[in-house]
Amino acid sequence: MQTKLQKDIDEMKENIKQIKHKIVILSGKGGVGKSTVAANLALAFAKKFPNKVGIADLDFSGPNIPKILGVENERISSKKGDKYEPVEGPLGLKIISMAFFLDSKTTPVIWRGPLKIKALQQFLTDFAWGDLEFLIFDMPPGTGDEAISIMQLIPEMEGVVIVTTPQEVSLLDTGKSLVMSRKMDRPILGIIENMSTFKCPTCETESPIFGTGGGAQMAKEFSTELIGQIPIDPMIRIQEDKGISEAFEYFNPIVKVLLAKFNKK
Repeated sequence: MQTKLQKDIDEMKENIKQIKHKIVILSGKGGVGKSTVAANLALAFAKKFPNKVGIADLDFSGPNIPKILGVENERISSKKGDKYEPVEGPLGLKIISMAFFLDSKTTPVIWRGPLKIKALQQFLTDFAWGDLEFLIFDMPPGTGDEAISIMQLIPEMEGVVIVTTPQEVSLLDTGKSLVMSRKMDRPILGIIENMSTFKCPTCETESPIFGTGGGAQMAKEFSTELIGQIPIDPMIRIQEDKGISEAFEYFNPIVKVLLAKFNKK
């Protein structure tokens, strides 16, 4: 007899079966710019595949994706049959985030693990994602319930992109996420080194204020690939605070690398 849990999982898999590539953005440490990477990677994909890309903000305690993408004042309201419609963002991005359900920007989500796992399942089951080329999952930092659950629930995912900064303390924590992904038999698509240099807004000189070579060192140590380095560009912060991020231009070369990986399969 089929259990309720298995029935729920089967319903979730049926709902997302038309999504071709599912990519998890993961880091063992907070503050490395993981949501910035996830949002702008989604935008870079959407530039090539308009209306065919989605992003699921699974950082329930710190849902920043709507702010970065300029849809923080939106709320979930419309339905398509028995499914809710994700919020539509720039370039036709389909977006779902806990921020769309909160009363205010300062309302905290005070949940233990089981509630987060249930919400994660509902994001994948109760929303009409439709036929997509890519669905990007923005995860909370660390190797906790959400990261474990997404890897268990979606065994056919394309893989994991690891985000780090050049600092040794970031590399130490981020390496744990990479090891966890491999222990759960999930492919590592590569490492993105964020905040690799500081780009002066006046003279455009780049300075490695957080050190150099961290991402490359990590890629070598774990036998994977450094697929991109993103500078600290003050314009990224200014644009994201206004919800008009155009930083995805930095991510076009990364998208090219990832697409080449997918086409080899």
